[in-house]
Amino acid sequence: MSLLPPVTGSETVEWPAALDVDGLRAHGWSPIPFRQFVLKMHGRCNLACDYCYLYRMADQSWRSRPPLMSAETLRHTARRIAEHAHAHGLSRLHLVLHGGEPLLAGTSRLAAAVTEVRRAVGPGAAVAASVQTNGSCLDRAALDTFARLGIRVGVSLDGGRAATDRHRRYASGRSSHPDVARALRLLGRPPYRDLFAGLLCTIDVANDPVGTYEALLEFAPPAVDFLLPHGNWTAPPPDRPADPAVTPYADWLIAVFDRWYAAPRRETGVRLFDEILNLLLGGTSRVESVGLSPVSLIVVETDGTIEQVDSLRSAYPGASGTTLNVVDHSFDTALDHPSIVARQLGAAALSETCRRCAIRDVCGGGHYAHRYRAGSGFRNPTVYCPDLFRLIGHVRARVRADLRRLSREAVGA
Repeated sequence: MSLLPPVTGSETVEWPAALDVDGLRAHGWSPIPFRQFVLKMHGRCNLACDYCYLYRMADQSWRSRPPLMSAETLRHTARRIAEHAHAHGLSRLHLVLHGGEPLLAGTSRLAAAVTEVRRAVGPGAAVAASVQTNGSCLDRAALDTFARLGIRVGVSLDGGRAATDRHRRYASGRSSHPDVARALRLLGRPPYRDLFAGLLCTIDVANDPVGTYEALLEFAPPAVDFLLPHGNWTAPPPDRPADPAVTPYADWLIAVFDRWYAAPRRETGVRLFDEILNLLLGGTSRVESVGLSPVSLIVVETDGTIEQVDSLRSAYPGASGTTLNVVDHSFDTALDHPSIVARQLGAAALSETCRRCAIRDVCGGGHYAHRYRAGSGFRNPTVYCPDLFRLIGHVRARVRADLRRLSREAVGA
């Protein structure tokens, strides 16, 4: 039984703003340190994706921030990361170069960021590095630099050209797909193949699910990450109806799962499916979208402000903020921020509905950003609750059927 006091907040303040962090610590709770540091190397983008949480949703603070992270801000950030790693005895951490579109910062600046952080941290901890890019600017020169420094590359793509063109175009309206496909073909060949971290695809239920999956497979990605479009109870995501009996996103994902799961050989990893399977078999999650594992990610903006996961900007202006910055504050200070604490509390931070749910430990309440409702805050089920319930139930049924079959075959052998 938990020794934590009831996780409560003020009735007049959206949860978790009034979370009693001192009370939690007094009852034996302590945070886990940050292990993943997301650096916003460039705050602008050369694409005009119409679903982008950064530029098209509630929080427009990007407009007042510098486009580029300065060398001085990077030095402060590297010092703070090293300070945090040494204070907590971390032997390994992950640096993610992000944006906007990080390649707009220039390959040399991205290389300098990785080198600066590794130099500051020193030999006591390994610093894995990756860049998340839309792929349109990715070329051989950039990949040569990334190969020299061991920087892995994740690319965003929504399927074939027609699927990608629904949302991921240049501001002029020109398709981005040919440029990204060219970059992916380059990334998929020696000597760069080992740098390929995978593809990130935002779901549009208007796109054929199996067709989308197979279009992504054409680039032989080591992993695919299907993302639910950001939205919440106050600003619902597209095509997510109020009727809980209708589950368009589950329908879409189940079609992909059945195609992926029934393949005669493993064609790629699909992170959402792998995580659900892992959780159903008693493991722990490594992502925030499912499961109850505490979040250990922190973001540094181009101006040095310390932020939570920036998908929270889809909820309301300032939702991802902490009022902290790398010049004046350590990352340990951020560990006491109520919103970061809430994302490390596991089941204790869930709504009563979620805590009573039969699939609580697998779903984990869904992505934190998707739980928001104006007036009550983030202590709600995910707006995708019906979809996740159906998807997880479907996966569980497939696994149970296979386990029963294997058990019968073992007995009969």
